Amino acid sequence: MSEENKKIDEFSGVETTGHEWDDIKELNNPMPRWWVWTFIVTCIWGFAYMFLYPSWPLINDYYKGYLGETNRDRVHAELSMVAQERGQFSERIKSMDLEDIDTDRELHVYALEGGRAAFGDNCAPCHGTGAQGFVGYPNLNDDDWIWGGSLEDIHYTISYGIRGVHDDTRLNDMPAYLRDELLTRDEIESVATYVQSLSDKSVTASSEGQNLFMDNCALCHGEDGKGLREFGAPNLTDAITLYVTDRDSIVDIISYSRSGVMPTWNGRLDEATIKSLAIYVHSLGGGE
Repeated sequence: MSEENKKIDEFSGVETTGHEWDDIKELNNPMPRWWVWTFIVTCIWGFAYMFLYPSWPLINDYYKGYLGETNRDRVHAELSMVAQERGQFSERIKSMDLEDIDTDRELHVYALEGGRAAFGDNCAPCHGTGAQGFVGYPNLNDDDWIWGGSLEDIHYTISYGIRGVHDDTRLNDMPAYLRDELLTRDEIESVATYVQSLSDKSVTASSEGQNLFMDNCALCHGEDGKGLREFGAPNLTDAITLYVTDRDSIVDIISYSRSGVMPTWNGRLDEATIKSLAIYVHSLGGGE
């Protein structure tokens, strides 16, 4: 535009391009030189990057770049290194006794972290993320253990499960005294009252209920009602219960029994993971 044809906007004092729409004039504001040069440099950088590194897709492959290097290769290398380190720890855990692992500081820390991860993936759906348990699923934080709370006991239970599919699974079923017609309903009511009295001293039980308990229940739960772990029979004298303590529930359990199942993890998890789980569960606070 010649000097004589230049038009200056009266409000901004900036030259216009001569374009005008509905009395709106376009100002002639070119991009700052620093911005133009920055844009040129970034374009050069972008083309250089596409040349050096993987970028463009091809028909059956992709352009792998002049340098042939990707972040994926670095990640695979790092994961391979981590897997190698873990493999060394896992082999040591497999070959060592639980007590030795527990006293080896480095292995103990590794087993705890591995066990925590495995617990979240495999055990938390039933026992809870905090291992607090639910009705029918034991709390693993307390010191009340149905089958024993030593490292070896926990390891065995995890390995072979409860009423699982393995030949060595822990197995002992409580009779269903009403369904199997072993006791009458009145006799079950008497036994239920006696069971209540074992943990609640305010409940008075009859001699009939005690005698029925001794004849039918003491073999597994013990004459004192504290349970025998070799049979997986719970302690009936404390406030910790696998199910519930109200009278109706006690009567229902005696009448129809309960037979919860814990999976057999042997064969589904490797030995190092099972040992790590045992150490983690043992560390929760209730391990013996």
